[in-house]
Amino acid sequence: MKRLLLLAVAALLVGGASVQAAGLTGHYIEARTCDVWTGPCFANAEVNASGKHAVLGWKVDKGDFDNVQLDGLGVVAVVAASDTLGQKQTGEAKALLIVDSRATEAQKEALIKLAKKEGGELTAHVVSVERAKIDLDICPCEGNGCGTLTAGAAKIATRCLDEKHDKVCGNESAFYPPLAKDVKARAAYAVEHSFSGKGISETWNDAGRRGAYLGSFEIK
Repeated sequence: MKRLLLLAVAALLVGGASVQAAGLTGHYIEARTCDVWTGPCFANAEVNASGKHAVLGWKVDKGDFDNVQLDGLGVVAVVAASDTLGQKQTGEAKALLIVDSRATEAQKEALIKLAKKEGGELTAHVVSVERAKIDLDICPCEGNGCGTLTAGAAKIATRCLDEKHDKVCGNESAFYPPLAKDVKARAAYAVEHSFSGKGISETWNDAGRRGAYLGSFEIK
């Protein structure tokens, strides 16, 4: 009986084992089809009228996830949500994942798990997975708001926000937080934000919006 109890406990431990990440760090970028750096009046006006689409990108500097080394690899999530992102979702979001074309099969699976974990409910329902070259660069600039992402049909380019020239109503701030977990990011201006692929049956081109974040992520 004692032996059976020990086996049962061991089975529970194995079945409930969580995905492990060993010091995973890297760069992060996102853009969405609504302003994230804005005032409450403008944000409220956009609720469920826009902001249901986004591109999220991670590029690993170093570390492993699910016991798989991911140094230098990236993954991108293209999201179409039921409601404005940052608001309570009343329906299931669709996600297309774009995995680094250099990844092995084991690395591909680990990158998919990474995107699902960090994207939460927005990446829980993956409708398609593609492979492509992923270039995510954080460019040095005075306000640390410059970056680019190219991943197949998904593209983002950002610049720093200018508190004098980019304000509309005078009390803008980072109204919505970043969409992903474990992120330290600053709001930025999306010079380019587009998706022209077929994976989620929706496309957009939403340039010229105060709707981006970029920075870093760390999973301990």
